[in-house]
Amino acid sequence: MSHSPQNIVVVGGGVAGLATALRLAPAPVTLIVASPLGAEAATGWAQGGIAAAIGPDDRPDLHAIDTLTAGAGLSEPHVARRVAGAAPTAIDWLVSLGTPFDRNANGSLALGLEAAHSRRRIVHAEGDGTGRVVLETLARAARDCPSIQVMEGWRATELLTDENGRVAGVAARDREGRVAALPARAVVLATGGLGGLYASTTNPLGAVGSGLALAARAGATLRDMEFVQFHPTAMAVSGDQRTPLAGGPAPMPLATEALRGEGATLVNEHGERFMAEVPGQELAPRDVVARAIFAELAAGRTVMLDARLKDVERRFPGVVALCRANGLDPARAPIPVRPAAHYHMGGIRVDDAGRASVPGLWACGEVASTGLHGANRLASNSLLEALAYAAWIAEDIAGQDAASPAPRPAGAIRPLSPARPEIRTLMDLKVGVVRDAQGLEAAAARLGALADANGDDLSLVALMVTEAALRRIESRGGHFRADHPTPAAVTRHSETTLDRPEAGDVRRVA
Repeated sequence: MSHSPQNIVVVGGGVAGLATALRLAPAPVTLIVASPLGAEAATGWAQGGIAAAIGPDDRPDLHAIDTLTAGAGLSEPHVARRVAGAAPTAIDWLVSLGTPFDRNANGSLALGLEAAHSRRRIVHAEGDGTGRVVLETLARAARDCPSIQVMEGWRATELLTDENGRVAGVAARDREGRVAALPARAVVLATGGLGGLYASTTNPLGAVGSGLALAARAGATLRDMEFVQFHPTAMAVSGDQRTPLAGGPAPMPLATEALRGEGATLVNEHGERFMAEVPGQELAPRDVVARAIFAELAAGRTVMLDARLKDVERRFPGVVALCRANGLDPARAPIPVRPAAHYHMGGIRVDDAGRASVPGLWACGEVASTGLHGANRLASNSLLEALAYAAWIAEDIAGQDAASPAPRPAGAIRPLSPARPEIRTLMDLKVGVVRDAQGLEAAAARLGALADANGDDLSLVALMVTEAALRRIESRGGHFRADHPTPAAVTRHSETTLDRPEAGDVRRVA
């Protein structure tokens, strides 16, 4: 392993990390990934696609309007317009790398429809295999790129800072317990989300907000931590029944929203289409659909997605394969579904160049809070956001002073949480689809005790989500309080920092 202090360190091997590393070429990059490149990243499970206003009846401003509507008052208008405007270029870049997107008979890109989009604008590959196909394309390009050095099987354990508090490198550890200090002139976190903190999740189980903890302990400001999107139609198969198509722990299989875009319907055990009276019906925003399904489940009724569509096996081969791997046949019977933690709208607060509040640190993808998603992410905007910001981050770093301050020595390596099963159950029950003060207070008390006792990152990140949810006394987007079911008159972001980063003391600053 060779590493220069002039290298840029990128942490994370999903679409955000890979795209950033590739966009930084020919600058030298050290890419830290916990698993083999391209494995166990949330990108690989993304079934929907990439939103891009490239159809003849579409425009970026219409895409931006849909984004702002879904964001429930917390999406930043200029960010929505800028990202929507960057979508055609992002798609062209992926095509230039050889991404085999699905096409119509005339050779144009095929476009799908998903919830809360006013136009067909979802670019996809192999039907519902977009995430996997894009990830494979980027991973192949990264392996072939001479300026990228990949450190597989390593986890970042700490952001190293200099005497002025500037991020100046990363401490990492491999599976054998070896530790490395990697000085760097810039660090980009692309570590994904936190769905693995929940017992019911569509995310890889290693997605537990590690990048959020790294940034917070380095003094960075986090924003809108309370906003967790629950995908309404995860397949309701128990943990011991889940069978992933590849090795490793299995998240809940996902029945993509695109199924409903093509005519699939939600029914309860009595065959009733309970979404029929909801504005937008099957294609209402995800938080609306998730709460409607949650209400049916809370009333003791099972919920199923009737996806017996024409050519379902050809149009959605990934969903069909996941169903059959888990003992289901969507061509013959409805799929049992339930909400599951899917995407974190909050994250490390960054500016238009992807810069965090701590100098020397950038963040890209789900770990970042760019202002795009607001309180509720619009479907298929996540891969687009990562691709757009990867280019902007690379451009910003290229214009920075190449000096690399000497970092201070790394501190103690924080342990894995011995209370992980308890944390995941607690988050499902108290900090899930429907929340209230009593449940949140109980969760905060228990998570605070676990964080004090263990000093681990899982307890810390779960506590930050819970504290933020407790202090947002309204319902908005992905955050629903049964005791305060309406939105507040004034919209505002929340911000979280640590009073004492080394101790993990949470302080609400806005």
